[in-house]
Amino acid sequence: MILEMLKRSTLGIAFGAILTFIVLTIMKLNAVESTVSEIWMHMGASMLMGVYFGISSLIFGESGNHLIKKSIIHFVLTYSFWLIIAGLVGWIPLNGWVILWGSLIFILLYVVNWFCWYLYFKRQEAALNKYLHKNK
Repeated sequence: MILEMLKRSTLGIAFGAILTFIVLTIMKLNAVESTVSEIWMHMGASMLMGVYFGISSLIFGESGNHLIKKSIIHFVLTYSFWLIIAGLVGWIPLNGWVILWGSLIFILLYVVNWFCWYLYFKRQEAALNKYLHKNK
């Protein structure tokens, strides 16, 4: 379990770093200036989010809980973690309306992402079942 957490954390850091690099490239192409401390803070937060997403995916592991229960637990933890990080580093200002709109956008993206993964795994399930029935 610890090795799996370490592996997923490393992948999360890599995804966070790649995302930061993409944002920095967009900033450079648009001639946006930033300080080293700002870049450091945002890159650290992005990599921390990557570690979180890597480890939090273990919630969907082999345990006997229902998918809805796992999804609700994952959503609550993810939303809480994202809101704390986003507020601390300034991704969203700590203002009521901005938090409300940011939360609505987060929820929409989370639901779309969850639904896409659900459809993907349903398609995988159907393909595996077809293969098993074919090769009885």
